[in-house]
Amino acid sequence: MSNDIAYPVFRTPDPILALSTARRLMEFGRCEYTNVSLYAEFRSVDEARRAAKELPEGWFRGQELDGEFDRRVPFEDLPAWLVGIQGSGLPADPAAYEGRLPVDYELLDEAVGSVEDAFMAGIGPSVGEINWQDLYWPDAPEVGFLGESKHAEVTLLFNTRTRAYGEPAGDHTVLVHVRSVVIDGRQRREPYAHWLARQVGLAVIGPGQRC
Repeated sequence: MSNDIAYPVFRTPDPILALSTARRLMEFGRCEYTNVSLYAEFRSVDEARRAAKELPEGWFRGQELDGEFDRRVPFEDLPAWLVGIQGSGLPADPAAYEGRLPVDYELLDEAVGSVEDAFMAGIGPSVGEINWQDLYWPDAPEVGFLGESKHAEVTLLFNTRTRAYGEPAGDHTVLVHVRSVVIDGRQRREPYAHWLARQVGLAVIGPGQRC
């Protein structure tokens, strides 16, 4: 588990509005090193096959069968489901997915602006996220905080309200990340998250979640 804590600052059933809002917050902290990663979870064969057509780049990985992963086996000799399969290579036979669901998807460290719109269009009803990392949050002297970069991220969650993807939701949530500092059971940097949200016209709308 990382030392980030993420606070929800916006929620809407409109994915286009969710993405534009997340981008506004991301741009506030964007720097030359900022990049973006995509993650999703496809819980049926139909979802996975549809996503393979809509999101052909990136890697699809199925669940491990009992005893399948063996550290003594060279990585390149492991089953393709564990190593990762790009969209064009996903099997068409539903039997190939037995024991593999949900299928995870990821595409890492892409240039900002290069993949977000296609992912928003392709995610459909599935759960997933866009995560912008390597941002820089500026100093906030009026609330007593220095800036930070290591824990500066923005996440847009699709069809779920937590990064654990526990429960599907009918809306999409924008999260702002800051460093987690707990003293006497309280998050001491929560005011920083509130300050960051205010800089782009947003507000924290719920409790933080560990990432």
